[in-house]
Amino acid sequence: MPRKFLVVVDDSPEFEAALRYAARRARSTGGRVALLRVIPPAASDAHWAGVREEIERQTRAEAETLLNGWAEQAHERSGEMPVILIERGEPQDAIRKVVGEDSEIKILVLAAGEGSRGAGPLVTAILKQGAAFTGRKLPVTIVPGELTEQDIEDLA
Repeated sequence: MPRKFLVVVDDSPEFEAALRYAARRARSTGGRVALLRVIPPAASDAHWAGVREEIERQTRAEAETLLNGWAEQAHERSGEMPVILIERGEPQDAIRKVVGEDSEIKILVLAAGEGSRGAGPLVTAILKQGAAFTGRKLPVTIVPGELTEQDIEDLA
């Protein structure tokens, strides 16, 4: 059973450092990358149900397109096609859900923001909540967003 490195695909510039690190670690350990994209929760106004369904369809299609692009890069770097996951809701809840459903996810890989932007909301939540963040004991690797390709090669 290969271990999976879970990477949350967001729109931050440091996300790529987390992906590069996870893919490189997966390659060097015989593991696999799992890419999670969290899309916003749907509005609950019944009056606009048709519009809401169309927006949900579009956001899911956009998430699939985005993940397929990143999956190709992860595949090139890791040698294995990654698992693609899309969840609707809040990021912390989505992470808890996928971690709870897949016991092969062994490490959560996040990247910290660079400079004055701070660590980012997920890293901050993990630091505050510890193991309660994921709902089970799960190591978290926090990758500095400014790591270069060579830095990651040296570390992973």
